[in-house]
Amino acid sequence: MASAMFSLVVQIVFFTIWFLSLLCYGFTSHDYSDALEKSIIFFEGQRSGKLPPNQGLTWRGDSGLSDGSGYHVDLVGGYYDAGDNVKFGLPMAFTTTMLAWSVIEFGSSMGSQIDNAKDAVRWGTDYLLKAATATPGTLYVQVGDPNNDHKCWERPEDMDTQRNVYKVTTQNPGSDVAAETAAALAAASIIFKESDPSYSDKLLKTAMKVFDFADKYRGSYSDSLNSAVCPFYCSYSGYQDELLWGASWIYRASQNSLYLTYIQSNGRTMGSEDDDYSFSWDDKRAGTKVLLSHEFLTKNTQEFQVYKGHSDNYICSLVPGTSNFQDQYTPGGLLYKASASNLQYVTTTTFLLLAYANYLSANRGVATCGTSTIAPEKLIAQAKKQVDYILGDNPEKMSYMVGFGEKYPQHVHHRGSSVPSIHQHPDRISCNDGFQYLYSSSPNPNVLVGAIVGGPDNKDNFADDRNNYQQSEPTTYINAPFVGALAFFSKNVSPN
Repeated sequence: MASAMFSLVVQIVFFTIWFLSLLCYGFTSHDYSDALEKSIIFFEGQRSGKLPPNQGLTWRGDSGLSDGSGYHVDLVGGYYDAGDNVKFGLPMAFTTTMLAWSVIEFGSSMGSQIDNAKDAVRWGTDYLLKAATATPGTLYVQVGDPNNDHKCWERPEDMDTQRNVYKVTTQNPGSDVAAETAAALAAASIIFKESDPSYSDKLLKTAMKVFDFADKYRGSYSDSLNSAVCPFYCSYSGYQDELLWGASWIYRASQNSLYLTYIQSNGRTMGSEDDDYSFSWDDKRAGTKVLLSHEFLTKNTQEFQVYKGHSDNYICSLVPGTSNFQDQYTPGGLLYKASASNLQYVTTTTFLLLAYANYLSANRGVATCGTSTIAPEKLIAQAKKQVDYILGDNPEKMSYMVGFGEKYPQHVHHRGSSVPSIHQHPDRISCNDGFQYLYSSSPNPNVLVGAIVGGPDNKDNFADDRNNYQQSEPTTYINAPFVGALAFFSKNVSPN
């Protein structure tokens, strides 16, 4: 009898442990809301310029207050792209576009975070407006020499590397960065249309001017600026994809038929018929197709029906079991595209899955994959797997968002986070003296709340090592699309 009772107790204990393990990563609406708040706070850690009184990450201080002054222009503000102190225009503009798209699609699910999300967008657009309007026939696209900046390990408040300014002009064009800037300004104009109509109008009018500049004076900024942007943010995909992307955003913001005609006339030569399978700061083709499918699926704009088919091809490539499936996943279920900063592709892909699911649902549609179809619910489930993996439901049991969950990266490749705060250590820490903190085995003294790092390798392994920038460096363009995804799941949690 005692033996049977003991066996029953053992079974109950085993079942309880097993059941609790299943619940361990059953993220709740509160969890996603918490992650959403933190994903937006991260952008405060990337701010350049004079910080506002309501700055949340208080270990940061003012920086880059003279940016542009040597060139007689005001280029104060904007975002540092990642763990260094350079303001790169192409990824900053893409970050701003994706933050704005997150608000456009999922702002209604952001609750109390909507104003913070819009503030994050505005911090980007305020800077981009300066860069676009300071000098006629010119777009300022970068502050800081990356080659010199990367020779130092110093917090932005102390940086004394030369703050070179780089620009594209009619003689040295940059259609890629200019058209992405136009996209960012146009997308942002949508979210401020009701709350600040004069600002919205300024954004849209500037977007149109910058786009005209990009289209009229064609060329890649990589060719014009060479080692200042390469290999850091070379425009490997060229500039055609950005021109179509920029025109698409201006059309969505303005509904001006001139841009509809432009898209119809130039779409084929600008990659509309290319079935491309990644979406990033460099390659906009997949994103453009999903964006334009919105006009067909929600407004029945027949001119864009072709983009529904191409969006289906892209979406089907992500879903195992379909005839179009061709992506790679890790054993733990993470989409895997690249060895360096892989999570940037995961967050952009996740965003497109959810946005497309929204568009299909509005039309009671499905994605067609050869002879089979995929309902929006399956796209949402696919996206949720990626979101949950990032937040900790993975073989490492590691949250790849700093400050979220019980276990997250402690040795983030980020100058400001790894060097003692200027408030704790007011004395200047020089270029070379900072390297002791890069090589230190101690956790970062300043928690870069909400930062999503590059992520694990193709076997789900992650090295929490500050020197391993491929895995441990956060970027603004990893976080930006994830803001939208987290907003969605904060209000749409399906049962596990």
